[in-house]
Amino acid sequence: MSHDHLAHRPQDEAPLPDRRPAADDPERGDVPGWVLVTLMTAGLVVALWALAGPLLEGAFTDAIQSVTGR
Repeated sequence: MSHDHLAHRPQDEAPLPDRRPAADDPERGDVPGWVLVTLMTAGLVVALWALAGPLLEGAFTDAIQSVTGR
């Protein structure tokens, strides 16, 4: 049984295109900028949660007590 038809022949394959964006491509993205935006957003969420958490907890407790009558 011959498997000659399964032989790998690199000359028959087209080269793969380079899919990496050029360094000066405006669509390339700004990874450090996005990291900074993400960290700042997380910081704001933590700060707001620290400030508003007790107030929201109190409001929730009052609402539950008014519904349950306790």
